Amino acid sequence: MTQAFNRVQQWEQRRDEANRYYKQGKFQEYLNFASENLQLARDIRDRAREGHTLNDIGLAYLNCCQPQKALECFNQALAVAVELGNTRAEATALSNLGSSYSRLGRFSQALESFDKGLQIFRKLQDTQGEASTLNDMALIYARLGEPKRSLLLQYQILSMRRSLGDFSGEANTLNGIGFAYSTLGQFEQALEFLQAALPIQRAAKNLVGEATTLNNIASVYSDLGQPKKALLLYYQVLLTRREIGDRAGEATTLQNLGFTYNIVGNNRQALKYYKQAIAIYQEISDCLGEISTLLNMGSLYATTKRKKSALLCYQNAQELAEGIECQPLLKKVQQFKDAL
Repeated sequence: MTQAFNRVQQWEQRRDEANRYYKQGKFQEYLNFASENLQLARDIRDRAREGHTLNDIGLAYLNCCQPQKALECFNQALAVAVELGNTRAEATALSNLGSSYSRLGRFSQALESFDKGLQIFRKLQDTQGEASTLNDMALIYARLGEPKRSLLLQYQILSMRRSLGDFSGEANTLNGIGFAYSTLGQFEQALEFLQAALPIQRAAKNLVGEATTLNNIASVYSDLGQPKKALLLYYQVLLTRREIGDRAGEATTLQNLGFTYNIVGNNRQALKYYKQAIAIYQEISDCLGEISTLLNMGSLYATTKRKKSALLCYQNAQELAEGIECQPLLKKVQQFKDAL
């Protein structure tokens, strides 16, 4: 009995240590600790702890840009939660499954998983879980070109975050609202919300959130016809994202740099950054990011009378869009091809 107790204690201590690495963004170390913990949970035949650890490993894989492996772990965690009748763990696994499907570009499955998790969080009156899941859904709608739908959800989330006193979450939501307004072309409102997010993120020392917000502010400057101001911010954001190992964020900023250099007519620099962005998007299996960059590259080639290169970009984008079965995106790609 004492030995079993000691091993449970060992599992708890190891999980605490793993969580410290997670907070520091050291996801490979987090994965190593979580993997050891999975074996320990299985050795002591503790199914509940095994389920928790499978979820931890899934999060590690997700942050190490291995969404397919994450998906496998979250499916196993879900099976354990259902077996034990642990509804909270079930909702968490469903939400994490949604994140994995989203990363893989399987958006209908992502939204389905998020919705299932959302219903459970609501039954449990878990406002934090509900807000987090709604936020993930809003991000998908924003990326799929449905900013109004995203905006409606973001305002619901903002109210929840404020009722919880969740300042870090509030800043992320303010950023999401700002991004949605910028997509709608309402740039002054976008800047208002984005600039409101910054001081909260800085106070919380949330480097990832701050970089995301600064990136969005730079994009607004670019849209407002201030590309030099945008470029200065993008380079600042790029350094931060490289320092913290945020590969997805780095790719986004590289694409934005390419787009801004295209605006100022520096095509060589634009293509250089587009190609760097595509390499990272392929590495992390981000189909949407790759499609967006391919369309931008194709547009650049088209305006410089390189139609064969443009068509190749559009065809590659079309193949990716067909793979994720996204009709609005397929329609957009076809419009680019038709314009050529």
